Order: sequence, then structure tokens, then C-alpha cells
Amino acid sequence: MAYTIGVDIGTSGTKSLLIDPDGNIIAESSASYGVSMPKPLWSEQDPEDWWTATVKTIRAVVKQGRVKAADVKALGLSGQMHGSVFLDKAGKVLRPALLWNDGRTAAECAEITEKAGGRDELIRMVANPALTGFTAPKILWLRNNEPKRFEKLRTVLLPKDEIRRRLTGEIATDVSDASGMLLLDVRNRCWSDELLGKLQLDRSLLGTVYESEQVTGTLRPDIAQKLGLTTACQVVGGAGDCAAGALGNGIVKAGILTASLGTSGVMFVHCDQPQYDKLGRLHTFCHAVHGKWHMMGVTLSAAGSLQWFVENLCIELAQRRGVDPYAEIGAEAAAVPAGSGGLLFAP
Repeated sequence: MAYTIGVDIGTSGTKSLLIDPDGNIIAESSASYGVSMPKPLWSEQDPEDWWTATVKTIRAVVKQGRVKAADVKALGLSGQMHGSVFLDKAGKVLRPALLWNDGRTAAECAEITEKAGGRDELIRMVANPALTGFTAPKILWLRNNEPKRFEKLRTVLLPKDEIRRRLTGEIATDVSDASGMLLLDVRNRCWSDELLGKLQLDRSLLGTVYESEQVTGTLRPDIAQKLGLTTACQVVGGAGDCAAGALGNGIVKAGILTASLGTSGVMFVHCDQPQYDKLGRLHTFCHAVHGKWHMMGVTLSAAGSLQWFVENLCIELAQRRGVDPYAEIGAEAAAVPAGSGGLLFAP
């Protein structure tokens, strides 16, 4: 048998699945962790929490599935996009990772737009405008606000790619996740040397870019032993969570759209050729489908807003035993006409 393991490094937790050759889920495991918000607009996590959760959940599915180590042939990664893991030359994490929903980088977004020669030029180079969630503004924030740490900076990785590094020792990413860094030439599926030059960032900070299905390395001996697997287990490129979810839902050809409501909310559509919204309202990224692209509209506060509402405005309901507060408020909302009488919520 040839089993595979999928690992998703999410914002609230990491989940691993053991899958048989027919695509059936044999075992699954999850481990949760928190988000640190030390200042207004800040959102951070310790990459060590992701790694601990990854080891725990992989070991769990291997044990639950009762499979031989040699029968697990490959491991794929997906995860929260845009987050920044800053490493020094020894591979040591310099500070907590800035997450996709961190909003501290407004000044850096303006700086990127200016250095690029304006919004239109920026979209021409990397297909998207500068937004606080993306990775490039976070790198500039480190340079502008924590210069001593920036001097030590040698590598910048996305969350799932930090897990790849620990699994394989390889510094790599995939095109779908890299698209959300605001440093990728999305049309040509490679790093934008043009924008890197304008921002005075060294390309050596970034890993090798692969297509999602390509093999990026194999498990290190010590890690294979720790996980109950073998060094023959291949680790493939994987994908950012949005592209991976779309692939799983069959959004692999033109004319199909999906809506995903997690902590954030996403509308996602497949594209055979790169297309751009000149106003920057939609993202254009490389798809996890080899040689294809996608566009998506995103709100950073979807189910996250619902959680905020329950925890802050439905406290008694949330504390009541045997009651699902989300089901209760959902039932109340169902009785309200569409449009809520003009009431708007601004996250």
C-alpha cells in the first residue's frame, strides 16, 4: 500500500490526515494553539507551536492507522498564507511570526507602492497591490522597526514552509503560497527580481519555488525516526490553504467558483490564464494546479467576527452548559430578513 499524509498548519491549530491510495481518510488528528495579540493590530504565533502540533498529529495518525512506516510514501503541506518566519544564519527563529491577519504594516504598504512606482506598476510586477496581510510589508516592517533583528535575517519562510524546513532541511515554497508574499512574478511563476531590487531585498532571503505537486525533499533521518516514518518519505510542494481547499473542492477548471468561510472568508475562481483586477479588489495568484492561476476576493474577518460576537456580546449564552451558542444565534439570524434592515457590520 502507498499511503500519504496531509498536514495543514492553520491559524487555530494543525490537522493531519492519513489517506489511502483511493483517497479515503484512514486517520486524522488535530492539535490547537493560540494567537498572541500583544498590541492593537498585531497578530503573532510562535513557530515552535506549529512544529509541536505537527509532530503530535503525524505521530497520532501513523499510530491510529496502524500502517508500516515504509508504506507512507509522501507527505503534503498546506497552511495559513502570508505569515512571516524570520530566521538567522543558524536557522534560529528571530521573533514570533507575523500572521496573515496582522495589520501593523500600513506604512510599509505605502513604502512598497511608492518604491514600485505606483499601484499600477506594482500590480504589473506582482499582480496585486500592497496589503497589510502580505509578507513583503512584514519584511520591511522588521527592517524599519527592529533593525538589529533585520541585520541577522538570512531567511524568510511562510508557515508551512518553516515546517518543511524542519522536516527536510530544505528552504523551499510552492507557487500558490509564494504568490501571497507580494514578491512573486505571478505571471511567470518565479521571484520578481524587479521588485526585490526596488525594495533592496536580497533574493537569497527566499527559498526555491516549486509547483505544488513537485517533490521538494525527503525526511531527515532524525525526523523520520521521531515521526515513525522513513527517510524515503517524500515531501511535496503543497499549497496555501485557499488553493489547497479549492483543489479539494474540484475548482480546477474555468467556470467554477467556491465560497469558503473560515476565520477569513474567500471567494475563489480558477483561471487558465493570469487575469488582473486593475483596481486591486481581487487577488491574482498561481493555482495549485500546475501552470494555472486563480483569482479570489477575501475578507479577513468572517467566522472570526462571529467568534468575536459570541465571546463579547453573548457571554451568558456562551457559558451556558449544553448549549451551542453558534446554533442559537444562527437560529435567531435565520428569522431576520436578508439585508438585516440595512444594518452593517464593519470588522
